[in-house]
Amino acid sequence: MKKHTLALLVLSLSTSVAAHQNAHEGHIVSEKKDGINPTFDIVHAKIVKNGTSLTFQTAVVGEAGKEKPTPVGQLAGSEVYSYVWPTALNSADIGFDKDKGIVALAVTAHPDFDDTPRYDENQDGDNANDGNVWHSHWVVLTEDKLCPGGLKVRDIPEGTSPTVPLSWPELPIYIDSPGYEPQFAKTELTVEVPTKDIRFNDNFNFDAVTAVLKVNDSVHNPLLCVTGVDDIASGDLSLPGVVKG
Repeated sequence: MKKHTLALLVLSLSTSVAAHQNAHEGHIVSEKKDGINPTFDIVHAKIVKNGTSLTFQTAVVGEAGKEKPTPVGQLAGSEVYSYVWPTALNSADIGFDKDKGIVALAVTAHPDFDDTPRYDENQDGDNANDGNVWHSHWVVLTEDKLCPGGLKVRDIPEGTSPTVPLSWPELPIYIDSPGYEPQFAKTELTVEVPTKDIRFNDNFNFDAVTAVLKVNDSVHNPLLCVTGVDDIASGDLSLPGVVKG
């Protein structure tokens, strides 16, 4: 997975999305781009409300989900490939304390560790060996200069007890493992999210990103850094998408 500069991403995530709320309506259409792996080259993204659920969708040029990280045999230094929908949701909307960072839904694969202890995605009777199967998370992103790209999944400091969702996987970061099953169909990825799981707001702005994260060699503080971005659907992470029902 090609690692592009994150300067634009860090700048965009550090600013308010309010000025962009009315920039576009509905779905996001993105041009095919040279130099991007087709499986991570986003051409379309949307979130649609269907009664009691929200359908998160991303379409790419190539086969969605075709490529996964190469195992390194340990947690430290291992990579995570991800399809991500950054949103204008508040962290309190997904069960954490409020105002903790940028809330994103992510579909990830990482062969060197498992962070969905409640689920047996590969159905082999072992809940702890299937990180390489594409699965979903809510994450809260925040800035950290110790990360190569300047962003990380927010850490939970030792000795603190923040509010966390019931399906928090007991890792010292702001991550939730809600068990939403991603569906891949050729060039398209979709995830169904129950509206009841978003506490205060099911009508929000969003964007779509394909990215690489990496477990820091220290394995904590920061634990999980964003290290590369392949594509941003809007081009500038302005969150122009709007949930439609």
